[in-house]
Amino acid sequence: MMYIIDTANLDQIRKCVEFYPIAGVTTNPTIISRENTDFVKLIKDIRDIIGPDLMLHVQVTASKADDIVKEALLLKEAVGGNFYVKIPISQEGLKATSILHNMGMKVTETAIFTQQQALIAALAGADFVAPYVNRLDNIVSDGVQVVSEIVDMFKAHDIKTKVLAASFKTVEQIHKIAMSGCHSVTINPELFETLTYHPMTQYAIDDFNADWESVYGRKSIAQIFEGK
Repeated sequence: MMYIIDTANLDQIRKCVEFYPIAGVTTNPTIISRENTDFVKLIKDIRDIIGPDLMLHVQVTASKADDIVKEALLLKEAVGGNFYVKIPISQEGLKATSILHNMGMKVTETAIFTQQQALIAALAGADFVAPYVNRLDNIVSDGVQVVSEIVDMFKAHDIKTKVLAASFKTVEQIHKIAMSGCHSVTINPELFETLTYHPMTQYAIDDFNADWESVYGRKSIAQIFEGK
């Protein structure tokens, strides 16, 4: 499963690229607006940080198919590299998805809430579909179950579109999504960091350090080899 971070904050992106095995960055108009800065410079800076090979997903704001296509081409030209245009699912969005797919553009269909939305988006040519897990939970649905059924449906029909689960509040949700066979998740950096933390891990590290220092003091292995 691929981990993609959901932020436009440059410092957070730099940290995640340095320390974690991320597959890319996703953004949306809300995330972009939080940075309150020049939009074009921001997405170019994100590309500079992550390089050309990691995925960058940027969402359009247009609602008509022709305008969506225009924005997609402008975004692709601006950032280059491994780029996916995000399009919220709608009639116009599906039309634009088909047009862009035929042009060779990679598309992430977002704001998915049902299994059939995901299937129709995939058939229209979307490379990723992004169902919202926690938002489904908040409307007394089961976000994990919806994602699981989308994954199974794509397998049953031999559909190559990948599922990019989004909208998480807990590590447990992410774990269950991973167990469902979902291809990828997009999560904010704060939640991503909690995936690697456990207090027992820190206790174990502290014990290792204490036992080492009881014999070798504060010398590191490198210092011992170097005779320091």
